[in-house]
Amino acid sequence: MTRWKRMGLPLRGLALAALAATPLAAAEDVTTYTLENGMEIVVIEDHRAAAITNMVWYRTGAADEPAGKSGIAHYLEHLLFKGTDELDPGEFSATVQANGGSDNAFTSWDYTGYFQRIAADRLELMLKMEADRMVDLVLTEEIVAPELDVILEERSQRVDSSAGGLFGEQRRAAQYMNHPYAIPIIGWRHEMEQLTKQDALDFYETYYAPNNAILIVAGDVEPEEVLALAQTHFGPIPSNPDLPERVRPSEPPQLAERRIAYADPRVAQPYVIRTYLAPERDAGAQETAAALTLLAELLGGSSATSFLGERLEFETQRAVYTSAFYSGVSLDATTFGLITVPAEGVSLAEAEAELDAAVAEFMASEIDAEALDRIKMQIRASEIYGRDNVGSRARTYGTALTSGLTVADVQAWPDILEAVTAEDIKAAGEMVFDKRKAVTGWLMREGQEELMQ
Repeated sequence: MTRWKRMGLPLRGLALAALAATPLAAAEDVTTYTLENGMEIVVIEDHRAAAITNMVWYRTGAADEPAGKSGIAHYLEHLLFKGTDELDPGEFSATVQANGGSDNAFTSWDYTGYFQRIAADRLELMLKMEADRMVDLVLTEEIVAPELDVILEERSQRVDSSAGGLFGEQRRAAQYMNHPYAIPIIGWRHEMEQLTKQDALDFYETYYAPNNAILIVAGDVEPEEVLALAQTHFGPIPSNPDLPERVRPSEPPQLAERRIAYADPRVAQPYVIRTYLAPERDAGAQETAAALTLLAELLGGSSATSFLGERLEFETQRAVYTSAFYSGVSLDATTFGLITVPAEGVSLAEAEAELDAAVAEFMASEIDAEALDRIKMQIRASEIYGRDNVGSRARTYGTALTSGLTVADVQAWPDILEAVTAEDIKAAGEMVFDKRKAVTGWLMREGQEELMQ
């Protein structure tokens, strides 16, 4: 057993200015265990309400799918609600609802997660059902065929009917030449249409095992109680000795800038977006990611106060919206992005040139110390206030642990952000702003090709 505890003062109701004089983290108790079969357990105590968030995370997602089987991770997520040898199709969710709770699931490139929000005294029932569907999923052709239609319709609604969705898929495919992050989580339609019951069962039997899973329980629970219940319900499940090592193809050196232009009659507002290949947060080495996080905030975190917002939206009024974004929680290399939505009469070529000029000006200027301090304070406040939501805390740990980080990394993150200097931010910018590692995309309405001039 490992116990992690960060102590501080409760900040609810205090003015933001007081944050500067307080420790970086409010009180948070996190206890970790590992069962003999390899299943990890994380308990986040919060006794203010008799409720819990219960989550089971699997270290597998769209980037772990066999070649030609895109969409199988998301398809299997749907199928896990379709019954086991003890539960009829739909009975899992119906039971959660009958006990006053709610449940759902999600799939990303690096993980798949299942969760319930429910009264604390229903924890054992949740663990029993989750353990059951970890090993006893029952699939028939009568179940899998209609669900395949469901995910195909989901793709139609979320991607195929959206100009931005299709544009995003094309940009991501251009960003990653060799890594499976290029593949959409929902899958390519022509491959989704060929998915079978056996594909789902093969993926399930390979990755749905206790030694590839993390149980996270957040809320009004005692760690020893969670451990005892987990041992009862998950402990007897054997590990998978053939669990494959989690190694993905890596990107080759990127030597040339990549550009795409997409026109669609459904586009309401043309824009320019550029994403650069960028390092992710790594266990024990999060400093570069922290600098990139603050770089994104300084450049384009808020239209009213960011560098891009002030220059392009307010001073020159050449853009109606600007942003910079970075998410470092990723098992493998991620991206740093810039976006500008040009004002009326501004072409996409002009918008891109002005965006580049603003970034160059930022890199050539001294970083505003007051702006940096303000952003650090805002992040610190968000981190502390965010702990009022046990579901959010559980998800923070789940995404981190399935992406190669540790509990210690999660809890060190606020201090690492606080330690970032202006010099660190400039160095991060010099590293990431390399067009040879970038994809620049122009989205426009069909018939507006003049915007490219």
